[in-house]
Amino acid sequence: METIQLELNEKKHGAFNLYVGDKKLGEMTVSLKEDVLTVYHTGVEPEAEGKGYAKKLLEEMVAYVRANHLKVLPLCPYVHAQFKKHPDEYEDIWVKS
Repeated sequence: METIQLELNEKKHGAFNLYVGDKKLGEMTVSLKEDVLTVYHTGVEPEAEGKGYAKKLLEEMVAYVRANHLKVLPLCPYVHAQFKKHPDEYEDIWVKS
């Protein structure tokens, strides 16, 4: 079973990290400034591809953003593509640059 943890440093830069057991298999790199979470990159280790981990990272990030009344600036190509593909689902949190 996988777990996802948001790990930020003192400057509020970090990632949503996906672990299976104690091994990190995916991450969504982010930074938080005021009420905007900027997403830079989503990546999954090659051996973990095709298991839906990027989607799980996206779902966890969206849940966090909504729970904390934030907006998302999707600079990550994967996240931006998902926002464009499902605009109604993300309209409430999407900062369109």
